[in-house]
Amino acid sequence: MSIRQLSPHIINQIAAGEVIERPASVVKELVENAVDAGASQIDVDVVDGGLSLIRVSDNGVGMSEGDLQLCVDRHATSKLKDDGLFAIDTLGFRGEALPSIGSIAKLSIQTRQEGGGGFSLSVEGGQRGEMRPAGVNVGTVIEVRDLFYTTPARLKFQKSMRAENSAILDVVKRLALAHRNIGVRLIAGERQSLNLPAVAIGDETGELNRLGKVMGAEFVHDALKIEALREDLTLNGFASLPTLHRSNNLMQYFFVNGRPIRDKQILGAIRGAYSDFLPSNRHPLLCLFLTLPPEKLDVNVHPAKAEVRFEDPGLVRGLLVGALRQAINEAGHRASAQGGAATLSAFQVGAGAFGEERFGEGFSEDEKNSFPVFGRGGHFGVSGQGDRVDGQAPLEGVNEPSGHVVALEDLGEHETLEGRPLGAARAHVFENYIVAQSDEGLVIVDGHAAHERIVYERLKKRVEAGQVPSQGLLIPEVIELDGARRDGLLAHVDALQEFGLYVEGFGPKAIAIQEVPALLKTANWPALISDLADEILEMDGTTTLKSRLDYVCATMACHGSVRSGRRLSGQEMDALLRDMEATPHSGQCNHGRPTYVALKLKDIERLFGR
Repeated sequence: MSIRQLSPHIINQIAAGEVIERPASVVKELVENAVDAGASQIDVDVVDGGLSLIRVSDNGVGMSEGDLQLCVDRHATSKLKDDGLFAIDTLGFRGEALPSIGSIAKLSIQTRQEGGGGFSLSVEGGQRGEMRPAGVNVGTVIEVRDLFYTTPARLKFQKSMRAENSAILDVVKRLALAHRNIGVRLIAGERQSLNLPAVAIGDETGELNRLGKVMGAEFVHDALKIEALREDLTLNGFASLPTLHRSNNLMQYFFVNGRPIRDKQILGAIRGAYSDFLPSNRHPLLCLFLTLPPEKLDVNVHPAKAEVRFEDPGLVRGLLVGALRQAINEAGHRASAQGGAATLSAFQVGAGAFGEERFGEGFSEDEKNSFPVFGRGGHFGVSGQGDRVDGQAPLEGVNEPSGHVVALEDLGEHETLEGRPLGAARAHVFENYIVAQSDEGLVIVDGHAAHERIVYERLKKRVEAGQVPSQGLLIPEVIELDGARRDGLLAHVDALQEFGLYVEGFGPKAIAIQEVPALLKTANWPALISDLADEILEMDGTTTLKSRLDYVCATMACHGSVRSGRRLSGQEMDALLRDMEATPHSGQCNHGRPTYVALKLKDIERLFGR
C-alpha cells in the first residue's frame, strides 16, 4: 500500500478527535478564547446539552477582517509572542480549536473591533463560507450548531443531555473561578445555571461570596485563607477546615497561572496535607491559585491542556503541603461553623415532633393550641399543634471523681472559665457529651472524640521525639491472634517498641503484652492489638509502622481515650476543655468529624422569641 498525504479535512477531523471529546470541550476552548481576548463579560448559551447549539458571546477586543479569515486555519494563533513554547502566558496557543470545531459542526463567527466594522464567517463540515459584513457589538459571538453531525460515530457515544449539561457547567465554573474579574453567565436550555458577576482582584469578601455560589454557603464559613511564597512561586486561595469534606474531590479547584488543571501530583499533595485529619476516602474543599514564571511550566503536555509539567515538582508540592498545614495549624481548635447551625435547626421542630402524648392529661384542645412553637423558618408563633418538653432532671453524681483528674491552671485576676473559648463545664449528658457555658453561648463537646484527638497529638509528639514512656504490666496480658496477624505483628516488634508497646510471641496462636505506653495504660488492649494487626496486614511489605506514624497513633489514641458511657466529674470536664484549647486541631477528631458545636446566645434567645 502506497503512502499518501491526508486531506486537510481529514487532518482537521483527527485533530477534533483529540481536542473535542464532548460539547464541554467546545465550551472550554471558546471561553478560553474569550478570556484571552480580554473580555470582562462572557455569556454561554447551550441547547440539548450543547449538541444542538453552543453560543459564546464576549465583549473582548474582537478580530479584524484578516484575523477572522485566519482564525479558522489550522495552527494560526495570536497567542504566542514568538515561536517558543516555553513561556506561554495565555490559555490557548495551539490554533486548532476553531478549524477542528468547523470540521465536525456548523460554525458561525461574528466579530467587531473598536472603531471598525463587523464581519461574519461560517464554516460547515470543513467548508468555509464567504466573508460578510455584520452589525454586531464590539467583541465576538461564536455559534456552534449540530455538533458531530459529520462524525456520527462520535455523536453516538455522547451521554444524556443532563450529563452533558453537568460537564459544561463544571467547565464554566472552573474558568469562572480562575478569572474572578470576569462576569460569567451560563444558560442551559431555558434555565440560568450560573450567573457570577465580576469581582475585583483583592476583594476577599467578594471572592469568598463568589466561591460560595459555586462550592456552597458552608464553604464561606469554614474556609481558611491560604497565602504562601517560596522563591518565585506564589500560592493563594481558600481551603476548608478538615471538618468540611466530601466523598469525592470534585470540589477541589486548582489553577496554575489562571489555567484550571487536574494533576495527580497536586491531588496527592492535597491528600498528604490533610492525611492527619481525614480518612483516605474523604476529601477537603478548596480553591487554590498557583502563580509561577511561565518558563518554569510546560503546558504543552496534553491536547486538551488539562495537565501541566513543573520544572521543580518537589518545590510545588512542598509549597502546597506547607501552606495547607500552616493554615490548619493556625486554625487551632476551631471546628466547623455548620455544626451549630445544624444543631439549632434541630430545635425548630414544628408539629408532632414529640408525639400526641406530649401534653399528658387534662389539657383541652384550645389549651394545647395555645402553646408557642417554631416554624420551619425559626419564627416564634402559635400553631395548632404545640410542643412542650419536660425539663431535664439534675444530673446525679456529676461531681464524683471517676478517674485521673488534671489540675486546672490558675486563672488571672479578672478571668473566668466562662471567658475561655470553650467555656466552663455545666453538665455531662448521655454519659458522653459535655455541655459548657461560655460568654458567647453554649458549647456541646463530644468527650470521646475530643479526648481521642488530644491523646493522638500527645502520642504523636512523643513518638517523634523518641520519648514514649512505657509501663510494665504486673501480669502480661495474653491475646489470641490467628497465624497471619500474629506473624505480621511480631515482625514489627522493634517499631512497636518506639510507640512504648512491648509484645512477644506466646505460643503459636497468641501474643503477650509485657509493657504498654503510660499514656494509654487504660486502653482496651485486645481490641487495640487486633486493629493494629489488621493495619499491618493491609500494608505492603516495604511499608513500616514508623512511616505510617499517624495511622498507628490514631489507632492507639482511639482505644486509649475516654470511652462513651463513662461519667466524668466536673473537674475532669473542665480539664478536658482546657486541654482542647491548648491542643492543635482539637476541633476535629482523627476521622474528620467535629468534636464540638457552639451555639451563640443570640441564636438560642431567638429560639425562645426573646
